Amino acid sequence: MSSFILTREKVDTVRSLIDKNLIRAGVSKVMVIDDAGNILTECGEDSHIVDTTSLAALAAANFGATSQIAKLIGEDDFSLLFHQGEKLSVHFIRIGKELIMMSVFKDDLSLGLIRCRITELIDPIKNILEE
Repeated sequence: MSSFILTREKVDTVRSLIDKNLIRAGVSKVMVIDDAGNILTECGEDSHIVDTTSLAALAAANFGATSQIAKLIGEDDFSLLFHQGEKLSVHFIRIGKELIMMSVFKDDLSLGLIRCRITELIDPIKNILEE
């Protein structure tokens, strides 16, 4: 995905998939960002997140830092990150080499359910964006 054209139609299709598979399942917020922390699209509520721009930038930096950790231990990269809090948790996963999907969800949702639904979405989202 080194070069792609982001159209309104593609964004709407990705948002629809995220809404249907994650937001309706109870995920509070989903953002698709690039490696620089730019938000390509976001879905869900903002009540738990005050500054999505800063969150996206920090998420991209988080992936950058863990990428260097991976290299230090002999891995190419880590494709998935997870941070668990008392009330909210954040799941990050790579979409191709340049994009990251970040999902924020409450503690009443199962991590297994979230991971399963996200895993099912990665290839369709990647295919939509690469068209």
